[in-house]
Amino acid sequence: MSQALKADVKNRLDSLCFMVAEYQSGGSALFDRDHLLRYTGEDEALQRELIALMLEQADRCIGMMGLAREASEWRTAVHTLKGSSRGVGAFALGDLCDEAEELPELAWPGARLQLEQMVKATRAAFGALAD
Repeated sequence: MSQALKADVKNRLDSLCFMVAEYQSGGSALFDRDHLLRYTGEDEALQRELIALMLEQADRCIGMMGLAREASEWRTAVHTLKGSSRGVGAFALGDLCDEAEELPELAWPGARLQLEQMVKATRAAFGALAD
């Protein structure tokens, strides 16, 4: 493996780590509740259902990332998580997925850990809607 590839992977993983740290420190919102309210017509039961579905999907996608052996498998899992998170207003998680989607295989384990942390933080940001 070339030094250039190693340096690129390190820089990209550092970028993901920085994004997670910024969101977790409160630098940016993890969850846009207004988006979900507009999307659901303020129906709280529907909000809870959509968030529950998104969190189930997140768990499946994180598992799929751990099993990925081909770039297409990795991209499918990350892209699916990106779409489901953005759909409910978890734009920070979607942004992190966007950054992770095209990473080389060498970066997948580190990226998966960062995505897992962001899913946990997002779950907490959903608050009572995730209960």
